[in-house]
Amino acid sequence: MWTKLVSTTALLTAVTLAGPLTGAAHAAPTPPPVGGDSLGSRGLVKPAGIKAPPKTKATSYVIADHETGQVLAARNAHGRYLPASTLKMLTALTLIPKLDKDLTVKPSRNAVNQEGSAVGLRSTPIYKVDDLFKALMMSSGNDAAMALAETNGGLDRTMADMNAEAKRLQANDTVAKTPSGLDKPGQSSSAYDLALIARAGLANAEFRRYISTKTAKFPAPKKKFYEISNHNKLLWRYKGMIGVKNGWTSKAQGAFVGAATRNGHTIIVSIMKHTGYFWDEVPELLDWGFTARGKVTPVGRLVDPLPVQAPVQQAAPLVSGPAVAPSGTSAAQPLLDHAASEQTATSRTLGSAAIGGGLLFGLIWLGYGIRRRRRSRL
Repeated sequence: MWTKLVSTTALLTAVTLAGPLTGAAHAAPTPPPVGGDSLGSRGLVKPAGIKAPPKTKATSYVIADHETGQVLAARNAHGRYLPASTLKMLTALTLIPKLDKDLTVKPSRNAVNQEGSAVGLRSTPIYKVDDLFKALMMSSGNDAAMALAETNGGLDRTMADMNAEAKRLQANDTVAKTPSGLDKPGQSSSAYDLALIARAGLANAEFRRYISTKTAKFPAPKKKFYEISNHNKLLWRYKGMIGVKNGWTSKAQGAFVGAATRNGHTIIVSIMKHTGYFWDEVPELLDWGFTARGKVTPVGRLVDPLPVQAPVQQAAPLVSGPAVAPSGTSAAQPLLDHAASEQTATSRTLGSAAIGGGLLFGLIWLGYGIRRRRRSRL
C-alpha cells in the first residue's frame, strides 16, 4: 500500500511540474542591433546638418571615434560578410595575452604549407612568438596564423578562444572558423564588429606595436634574416596612420580597417566587400571622420567589452552516504523551486490544486492502510 501511495503521489507531482496546461509559447523578441537602433539599417546612416561621407565602393562601412566610441556614420554596419585577413586582428587580440612572446617555436608542416599569403616559414625552431605576430599583422602570413594557433594548443582550442573573445567584445556578427581569415563556410564578421575589434586592439600596447611597424628583420635558416614590410599602404601615405589590417580574397573581395590620429584624436574606419581599389577612398573617409567628430550627433556607438567572468567556484567533493538536506528543507526543494518559477498564473493555480489533491489522497490512503494493519494484528 505504501508503494502505491508513493507512486500515485509522485505521478501527480510529475504531472503538475510538467508546465502550463494551456497557452502557446511565445517567440522571444528580436534583440535590438548592438550599438543602437539606427545601425540596423542597411542603407547610409549619417548625422543631420553635415555633408554625407565621401562615396565608396564598399558595401558596408563604419566611421567611429576611438576615444568616445561614437559611430559617426555607417552603411549596413551589421551586414555579415567574409572578413578575409582582417580576421587576423581577432587572432592577435586573442593570443597576445596567452603566449610568451619570447617562446621559440618550430612550425609544423601543416603551418608551413598554408595556402594564400605567407611570410615563408620553415619547419625549424628559429622563430620567436614575437616574430610570428609580426608576420601575422605585417605580412598577413597565413602560415604564421596557423603556427600561432598550434602554439596555443591547437586549432580547435584557438577557434574556441577567438569566438569567446568575440562574444566578450560583443562582436556578435563574428564567427571565426580559421585563424588566418581564409574563406570557410560559416565564417563571418561585420564592419561594426571589425571596428569593435580594432578599438580593443588599440588599447593593447603589443597589438599596437605590431600593426604600426613598417619594416622588420625576420629570421631565416642558418642564422640569417630577411626584411618584411607591412602590407598597410596607408602607413606610408596617410599622416597619422597607426594601422590596422587589410584583407582580400576572391569571395570576400576587399576588406580594410584603418586607424589614424590627428591632434590627439583617433578615428577608426572599417570597410567590407569593396569591389575595387580602396586605398584612395579610406583616406577620404578618415578625413570626413576628423571633420565630423565632436560636432555632430552620433548615429550609434561602439559598445564596451563585457566584464571578464570570475572563475566558477568548484563544488565541494561528494561524500559517500545519503544526501542530507539542510534543516527545515527538502532534498527535492530546488527542483520544486525551479518548476514553480516556470509556471504561469493559470498553471500555478492548477498545479496547486493538483498537489493539494494528491497529498490529500495520499493521506487518506495512508490512514486507511495503517488502520487495516492494526486490525490485522488484533
